[in-house]
Amino acid sequence: MTLEEFNLFCGSLKSTTNVIQWGGASVWKVGGKVFALCGIWGDDKHYKVVFKASELAYDILREQPGIISAPYLGRYKWIQVQDPEAMNDEDVQAYISTAYGLVVKKLTKAKRQELGLI
Repeated sequence: MTLEEFNLFCGSLKSTTNVIQWGGASVWKVGGKVFALCGIWGDDKHYKVVFKASELAYDILREQPGIISAPYLGRYKWIQVQDPEAMNDEDVQAYISTAYGLVVKKLTKAKRQELGLI
């Protein structure tokens, strides 16, 4: 998934915002809470996608080749897709959609209503 594809998909989700932070990463939020980000870290030349995961998905995905517990975020059940070949774009989009839903679910009812998510 390219950075442009990542941004287009995240931007298609309702009431999301985008900021560039943490070393130039494209960070996507809903209700001010991060659900996914994409950037280049380390010596690699390709983008890495990071997203919040359910406990089950976190346990399964971090055992897959090319996918790790996201550095600095792992204790919060975040996944980093290091190798672009480790997961196809459709699966990345599905996991990002789930991450978005996990974050929306934790927003207060008033915040969800304000954002038109109820």
